Amino acid sequence: MEEPPVQLERTASGETLEGFSDRVYLLASVIFQNNYLEKPAARRLVNYGKERGLSLPEVTDGEMQRAAYELAFNALKYQELLENILLDSSFYLTQPLPDDQMSLVVVILYDLQDRKFVPRKCDCDEFIKEVRDVELQLDRFASKFAASLARWRIKHELVSIECMLPESVRIKQERASSLMLYAWVNSLKSSLDEVQDVLERAGFSRTRSIGQLQGKTYCQDPHCEHILVFPVQMKAQLDCTNLLSNHKLIVQDKACCVGPNAARRLLQEAENGDVLMAGCFSGLTVSHTASLISLKQKSKNTSTVFMCAGDRTEAQRENLQRVVNTMGCKNVILIPGDFHSLDRSSKQFQKVRVILLAPKSSLSAISNPMEFILQEDGDIDLLQDLARGSIAKSKLESLVLQQKKDIDHAMQFPKILSVIYTTYSSHPEENEEVVRAVFEQARACGENGGSQTSLSQFSSPLDSEDQFFKLDPTEHNNGCFMAIFTREAPHDVKDAAADLPADVTKTTGKSQRKKSQSSHSVRLKRREAKTNGSSTSIKKASVPSPKVKESAEVLLARITSRDSQKLLKIEHLEEASSWSHSVVRGLHLPLETSPKVKKSADLVLPKANSSDFRRSPKVELYGTASGWNKVAHPYPPPREVHKPAVISLPQVDFPAVFPPHTRPRRIWGHFQDLQVNALSRKVLHSRSSGW
Repeated sequence: MEEPPVQLERTASGETLEGFSDRVYLLASVIFQNNYLEKPAARRLVNYGKERGLSLPEVTDGEMQRAAYELAFNALKYQELLENILLDSSFYLTQPLPDDQMSLVVVILYDLQDRKFVPRKCDCDEFIKEVRDVELQLDRFASKFAASLARWRIKHELVSIECMLPESVRIKQERASSLMLYAWVNSLKSSLDEVQDVLERAGFSRTRSIGQLQGKTYCQDPHCEHILVFPVQMKAQLDCTNLLSNHKLIVQDKACCVGPNAARRLLQEAENGDVLMAGCFSGLTVSHTASLISLKQKSKNTSTVFMCAGDRTEAQRENLQRVVNTMGCKNVILIPGDFHSLDRSSKQFQKVRVILLAPKSSLSAISNPMEFILQEDGDIDLLQDLARGSIAKSKLESLVLQQKKDIDHAMQFPKILSVIYTTYSSHPEENEEVVRAVFEQARACGENGGSQTSLSQFSSPLDSEDQFFKLDPTEHNNGCFMAIFTREAPHDVKDAAADLPADVTKTTGKSQRKKSQSSHSVRLKRREAKTNGSSTSIKKASVPSPKVKESAEVLLARITSRDSQKLLKIEHLEEASSWSHSVVRGLHLPLETSPKVKKSADLVLPKANSSDFRRSPKVELYGTASGWNKVAHPYPPPREVHKPAVISLPQVDFPAVFPPHTRPRRIWGHFQDLQVNALSRKVLHSRSSGW
């Protein structure tokens, strides 16, 4: 039997005119029951029973499911207000309802006050007796509910009930109403030029920036070239173009598109590798990654996208596979196992070069969390924290611990070159501090003489602003964070030489010998300068891994092979778009002509009392000896610092430049002066005669 349509007609002020169907109220009550804020016994106003973790009623209609989740989320935000109304109106004390029905009472009560306490006008054929009985009792108390709400607003001096929400929740609500509509071009079924031609024929005009979007316009995203941005009001006009129904243009949040774009750039540099995805990814994100990989595949061997779906239910896996097939993706393989249970030495993962991670995060950078969770198969357990505007400390610590475990496990795959770590959080604990903590742990292991870990072969994204990307939430887009870990493999000289074409190896043999001789002479000069104590600054220092003892010949061969690889890839790097220059510019491997200086390095300044102090040449290295990038930090050229001298001058009486400042005398008229003098003589005469 086909589900009845959801009554979603609203006025400009957001008032519901028709209400929802009975099944929407029932589903919303179960969601509220599983996520409501349970207060201590001393502060508990309403009892909801002890049942938690109830199974959700089956709803096949997507709009009906979205309406139920939005209704439950709003009831969670105003839980305290709704409970006060039930007590102040005497409904909770006079109406004998069981505790397990109070969730349904709260959900319907919120929708009733949103309709200004006007009875529902639902013409649907579906009838659920439990919902109708509760609604009938609430309608009888409609006038009392309205009076209680008015008294509560007067008591707290609030213009509207939205003013009682935390500031972070109110800001998100305002941003959610003005978010733009982002859509990426499905390269498996269309192209960017074809989509733009269809839009122009439909009357859309292209603008230069997002700020100019108004009416029937669109623009290209500044970070992702194949993503188009529309005003949110143009959703109906896009449906008329059949681009959405034919799956040529896919509507998805921009925060979910950052990771797949980075994976595409990294995989182009790795040349014919596979991608492994693990975390909170929807079928749209998996399809987006597959379409980007197939966009410019130059070889016959197409790359494969592996998706770990071990933490999904059977229904979620079927839905994921259905979405992937609908998008036309043929290079996606769903792995039934969990990410941490994968066999890293399996032959199936030997071509994996990039791992895309999206662990569970707090979603604090998402302005429309309910819609985001439904589209991206997010964590429903975060509804209570999102409704309050803050996450519990214990839950945040649990998320951070799992994020660190996922990064550590991803770096233990032997053949990968890059790990992309993404979150949808604005908390530093889940972003920069996670990355920093991971490398501090690796540094501690190296300083304590421990064995070489998997982390020691990767460079920290925090050392370069080009290897991490942070998008702050605004009124146009949601926020996200992305960090890219790149592997340093100085001992893989044979693998790097094997990847080079045969013709290039023959033609570059002589040039490599010349480069090796010149680089060998440069190294000898630098060593002599260092032993002689000269003040020349060292451009860059490269320290090999302590596990591999290399001779001078092997070291020079490794350097020349690496340089030849970069010369081969420089042609592909010139075709990079604006996304690569603003997000992962550090991954384009430019020629090493200038040293990489750590920006956060502190310089030791001389003391003020050292008049004849001269700075000695010194090079400060950061990182450990376990395979990290060693970057030299040269001091500025030496200069002499003089002690300031105090000069005492004799005291001299200097003439006054300006005349002394005196209060100006008030000017009296001649007649007034005569009167004052006469009055003063009269007073003196009277006093002298009285004495």
